[in-house]
Amino acid sequence: MARNINRRDKREREESSEFSDRLVAINRVSKTVKGGKRFGFAALVVVGDQHGRVGFGKGKAKEVPEAIRKATEQAKTQTVKVPLKEGRTLHHDINGRHGAGLVVMRTAPAGTGIIAGGPMRAVFEMLGIQDVVAKSIGSQNPYNMVRATIDGLKKEVSPRIVARRRGKKLSEIVFKDEEMKEMPT
Repeated sequence: MARNINRRDKREREESSEFSDRLVAINRVSKTVKGGKRFGFAALVVVGDQHGRVGFGKGKAKEVPEAIRKATEQAKTQTVKVPLKEGRTLHHDINGRHGAGLVVMRTAPAGTGIIAGGPMRAVFEMLGIQDVVAKSIGSQNPYNMVRATIDGLKKEVSPRIVARRRGKKLSEIVFKDEEMKEMPT
């Protein structure tokens, strides 16, 4: 019994060390009760390993640190794996949507950097993307922007995955520039 608990503690410490987190938003929320208002805090946190895994979580509590802790725990359980091109950018342009929030993400050449606003920047940094151009259209709510960004990133597929799905070789899917010029139109 004690051996299982020690293994779990060790695994949790390893997980917490591999993820880094970023606080995106903190809101003061209130609940009206018979005697007046009770104040609490809501936190939005993005976590990632900066090697292609990212997740987000939200937490509410009476104290700010407790809300952040709850949000971080939820984010670690809801991580998604995103294939990255050369470990630095997206494979193709993608759109993400949640509610009234629409996010457009485009692949970028090396050296471009992260050109994105607030909550999207946090997601890209935690994911490990170094070159991307992104634009948020519609809702400026950080919760919707993060959800729309994650929604778009879930749609990301690598050429290797496409080739496996089609039952072909990777070389049949990916063309080089010279091969494209030789193809009849």
